[in-house]
Amino acid sequence: MSLPITFDRVRADIADELFLEAGELALDTDLFAAGLDSVRVLTLVERWRAAGCEIGFMDLLEQPTLDGWWRLLSGTPRPAVEG
Repeated sequence: MSLPITFDRVRADIADELFLEAGELALDTDLFAAGLDSVRVLTLVERWRAAGCEIGFMDLLEQPTLDGWWRLLSGTPRPAVEG
């Protein structure tokens, strides 16, 4: 089964909302500290839902990084932390 969207598209969509180039977004950048607000997040949610992703606004608020959002959108679990 293929994903409805790709990592590159997610990164580009977020960068577009922040008026950045996709390469400027690190995996661990706090997207809210970088300038995203609730209206822009809702825009992304609607865009990704239209592409076939099942994602909610509150899901994104809990993990506000590119890495966190990609994991939510792709269904990839976080690696276990040892120690």
